[in-house]
Amino acid sequence: MSAVKRIKVTSEEDSMRLDRWFKIHFPTLPHAMLNKVVRKGEVRVDGGRVKTNTRLSVGQEIRVPPFKIDNGADGRAKLRTGPAPELSKADRKKFQDMVIYEDKDIIVLNKPSGLAVQGGSKTKYHVDALLMGLEQEFHDRPRLVHRLDRDTSGCLVIAKRRSIAAKLGKLFQTRTVHKTYWAAVKGVPEPLQGKIDISLIKAEGSYGERVRPARKGEGGAQKAVTHYSVIDRAADMLSWVSLKPVTGRQHQLRAHMTFTGTPIIGDQKYDGLEDLPEGVDTRLHLHARRISFPHPRGGVLDVTAPLPGYMRNTWNFFGFDPDRYDDDDQEDVPK
Repeated sequence: MSAVKRIKVTSEEDSMRLDRWFKIHFPTLPHAMLNKVVRKGEVRVDGGRVKTNTRLSVGQEIRVPPFKIDNGADGRAKLRTGPAPELSKADRKKFQDMVIYEDKDIIVLNKPSGLAVQGGSKTKYHVDALLMGLEQEFHDRPRLVHRLDRDTSGCLVIAKRRSIAAKLGKLFQTRTVHKTYWAAVKGVPEPLQGKIDISLIKAEGSYGERVRPARKGEGGAQKAVTHYSVIDRAADMLSWVSLKPVTGRQHQLRAHMTFTGTPIIGDQKYDGLEDLPEGVDTRLHLHARRISFPHPRGGVLDVTAPLPGYMRNTWNFFGFDPDRYDDDDQEDVPK
């Protein structure tokens, strides 16, 4: 934006916190920067000063100062004015190669392992930077609706406009979005099908930020629930599992599988690199296979992402056949 904007709070955003509203509308805006402009009074609601935890009401008008956020060459968030530069031909091809679904409102990418969703101090190339380059083409910058870890591949949902991002953002806060992940894990979970209910809390480890099981009554703990099912197994060495998260905590699936004794193959943060079978790729074997949710225009959007090549190679090596499973069935039932 090159000028102040005044945006009305929609019915879908009623009772939403101001910081959450900014997270949906301006996902690359660092929280510290939001705090700064709010403290200075540059962000106002119906002309009045507010705090980041202010609850919004439908019809209120939010004053948004003229800022844009980029990640600079040093990876730090920076303010800018004017439109973002368009994508190069090479970057446009990379983006289009990831697209597995597109309509007037939504894009779904099959994100490759190793590509970050957002930038950081050492990350210059990421999905959000590609979306900035599409701003002029779409007359509005496409927005991330949710996140995947850098090393997790698969379905990543993008909203083409702010209004769609707001609607989808609210959906992703509920249990109306169904996600299915496929993973290869060391060993065999017992029982073969079940629920993992282990609350998580952030911790620091030798590989940087991670999570650990929370102790009963510990402050900062977040409830985390995952349903899992073993689809196939290679004796007691390795299993192919389907994971369906009920909650969406950081590293939830990776941590849950490790804490139950069957870490995901290739997971350097959670013991997935130890004693790997010979010939198996060391990259993380976690793939966001499928996502389904109500489409803002009606009906249900249901998208499946093909396995990346290195995971398919592992499947072939152990005699697993992903093509036996009917993608029309949310429960991964064999044909």
